Amino acid sequence: MALLNTSQLPIRAARWCLSSLSTQKSWLSTRSTCLGDKNILLMGPPGAGKTTVGKIVAHKLGLPVIDVDDDVLETAWKMPVAAKLAAVGGRCFLEEEGRALCNFSASGCVVSLTGSNPLHAEAMQHVKQSGLVIYLDVDSEDILQRLTSMKVNRIVGQEGGVSMKDILLYRKQFYEKWLDVRVLCGTGDTVEEVAEKVLKAVERYQKSDEETFISTRCDSTGLSKQKTYFSDVVVEGLAPDGGLYVPKNGFPKIGTREWQRLVEMSYPERALVLLEKCIHPLDVSALDLRTMIFKAYGSNFASKAVAPVKHLAHNQYIQELFHGPTASFKDLALQLMPQLFAYCFPPMCNYLILVATSGDTGSAVLSGFSRLSGTDRHRTGVLVFFPEGGVSAIQKLQMMSYREGNARAVSVLSDFDFCQRNIKRIFGEAGLTGHLAVEYGTVLSTGNSINWARLLPQVVYHSSAYLDLCRDGIIKFGDPIDVCIPTGNFGNAMSAVYAKQMGIPIRKVICASNHNRVITDFINTGQYDLRGRPLMLSHSPAIDILRSSNLERFIYHVSDGNSHLVKDLFTRLDRQQHFQVPEPLLGTIQQEVLSGWCSEDDCLAAIQRVHTQTGYVMDTHTAVAKVVADRLQDGSCPVVFCSTAHYGKFAPAVFKALQIPNIPEDPIEQLKKLELIASRPEMHREMIKCLKESAKRKHSICEAEYSVLVDQVESMIQDSFLKVM
Repeated sequence: MALLNTSQLPIRAARWCLSSLSTQKSWLSTRSTCLGDKNILLMGPPGAGKTTVGKIVAHKLGLPVIDVDDDVLETAWKMPVAAKLAAVGGRCFLEEEGRALCNFSASGCVVSLTGSNPLHAEAMQHVKQSGLVIYLDVDSEDILQRLTSMKVNRIVGQEGGVSMKDILLYRKQFYEKWLDVRVLCGTGDTVEEVAEKVLKAVERYQKSDEETFISTRCDSTGLSKQKTYFSDVVVEGLAPDGGLYVPKNGFPKIGTREWQRLVEMSYPERALVLLEKCIHPLDVSALDLRTMIFKAYGSNFASKAVAPVKHLAHNQYIQELFHGPTASFKDLALQLMPQLFAYCFPPMCNYLILVATSGDTGSAVLSGFSRLSGTDRHRTGVLVFFPEGGVSAIQKLQMMSYREGNARAVSVLSDFDFCQRNIKRIFGEAGLTGHLAVEYGTVLSTGNSINWARLLPQVVYHSSAYLDLCRDGIIKFGDPIDVCIPTGNFGNAMSAVYAKQMGIPIRKVICASNHNRVITDFINTGQYDLRGRPLMLSHSPAIDILRSSNLERFIYHVSDGNSHLVKDLFTRLDRQQHFQVPEPLLGTIQQEVLSGWCSEDDCLAAIQRVHTQTGYVMDTHTAVAKVVADRLQDGSCPVVFCSTAHYGKFAPAVFKALQIPNIPEDPIEQLKKLELIASRPEMHREMIKCLKESAKRKHSICEAEYSVLVDQVESMIQDSFLKVM
């Protein structure tokens, strides 16, 4: 079996922004699939089963097998490894082992490395050039049991007084550094099962050309010969035919024992394992992905748990998704997505990220892209459009705090749907996008959840909520839960559906609407009808949305990829403002999701009632979820509410709910007063700091006309990039 040339990692798909004036899609996508006689290098701790797994894999592939201990070290030293260790001591042993490995040469073999090889950088650089490094990520308890049965009580590099468990933990950083592909081994996996996983990992790596994306409106019988990879969809955002990108082969399914390995992991560790399975290493290498994830979910989050799950009452739990820098759930995606974007975009273009926001996305996008550094930051601009009267005062101030460099937020005298609709129109105008590419060397992309890189990280926190309940003994893996999500653009709900597809036992996804209940009406009747339906402002502005973009992905999902139907429905929505799904499909939809809506009075009453009973202060969106779950969820299993924002962002509504008089006009003073009243959860310090910085700044306001938004785009490009050029 020939293997991919790993010396060319990382390989990014390249799209040349000036190759065509007519359409963005004509940029050339490339991926190297060069095959050669490369080795399969099995890496892992002592007791991981590398030698036995190597023999099984080699036998099944018909390849020679090499065990570094037996076939390299003992041959070079002409003595047993144990005798060499006893003769020279641990520190010298590592150096001599490394020198021996530097002289190693082979091709087309399955090679079982020693557990200590990765501790020698020069040796690993040498062998890594010869093949694909597969890390056998075996549970530490399994390792300890095997070492005990093998009567091994000390390993190379272990000092006196240091436990075996601690030295295994210390070594993990080196395995993470050198891996190309991780094989996550479930607790109790046999060597035969591990060998089968290695074979599947090699196959996935070889068949990288099959891990592609298609549009929800693409006819699978007439697919373009040009393949679209993860790195392409990150940069493009919206598909050229107006559809949304989805993985052609769906999501990877994860087995129960692998999920159980994730229970004791931290949030960044869980994110790494899950996203490695969804992003091919030829798009983003394992090491680079790890660096991005640990930067995204580090000290910038107020909680070390990142997205902790808290008990509320009875069988109800709240997942707090507001501990990021802008105090909303959007941070869970947008602290990572800009790094993925910068990694994937071609080196010869500037990029302008266009965003429509109903409140939280704007500041989260601005925050995420502001953390880019160097050339990446200079070549990327962000322009946010938001409805002037459709966001809270604090949300507006948060966006105003980002006015340095290539970042700008502009309010529009209309609603969110107008902003989102016209951004999509801008993307669809080939003449306009071509003009921007030629005149300014600038390509447009999006940071909204229509971009796959925005949606994918959200799958992690839905999975993490379930794993937290397992870790805390609330449920056992396999027990069902429901999740209730404040729903507007359907991205959060769609990511929960995808988590279920990966193997998280979510029974029902419950979509909670405010009085803009278009999603609830659709799920309950099968009719999506915008005719004569005005957008009404509410206490929960982030879900004040009538045109739900990610519903397109959901209909594609429940219709088993019927792109003809999807295209027909959403073309009809564009032209006639309504559509009706077939009755059988409505039945499938209602098996997957439930939906209800909440009045303004019920929303405020829920905040007051929960605070009185528990001392916990919910934001208005979480309150919408609470009201709907109380009506629709039967209590037979736990339900997790997605708490999508910190209550401080909607302080006036919270004051009203708690019946507190004499509300200060100054948003900062509002937060200070709330802090005296609310003990759970704590006030968001970064939000207060952000407001202080932006309190005296003014913002731009523009008329609700398409041509005016286009002028804003061109002005932003001129201000951001021409002065640099």
